[in-house]
Amino acid sequence: MPLNGAAVLDRAWIEAHIPHQGSMCLLEEVLSWDSRHLRCRSGGHRSASHPLRSHGRLGIACGIEYVAQAMAVHGAIAGAALAGARSVGAAAKAEVGFLAGLRDIRMHAQRLDDIESDLICEVRHLAGDAATALYSFELSAAERCLLEGRATVVLDAKGLTP
Repeated sequence: MPLNGAAVLDRAWIEAHIPHQGSMCLLEEVLSWDSRHLRCRSGGHRSASHPLRSHGRLGIACGIEYVAQAMAVHGAIAGAALAGARSVGAAAKAEVGFLAGLRDIRMHAQRLDDIESDLICEVRHLAGDAATALYSFELSAAERCLLEGRATVVLDAKGLTP
């Protein structure tokens, strides 16, 4: 649900609020969200020029990048809500963060580029504090789960990066 009742957030909004730019911004629109959940869509996995393609294919493990970006978007939206912003448009760009760990990863496909339907990425914030967050995630297409698991994210990693 939007903070201000606004329409679906598009790729331009996403790119303005996460560190990923240009072709590395993999998400096309946010479909729904609240303080604990975010659901978004992407169709770029079918592109022959996908930036994560290797040896003519896009392996299922690349789905981790989709869910990581969804977590960054959720962080930007949640940060706006915590700051008392009146709209998601006021959300600040996400701080530099990184995946600190992945757990219980289950891959139910071998690749993404042969999936005809759009990808739907869902993340759920399970726990966290100002420094870290624990999310569960699922990447699916046409109601078929392709990838699922949990991730620990270090939120403000500026001082930890070289």
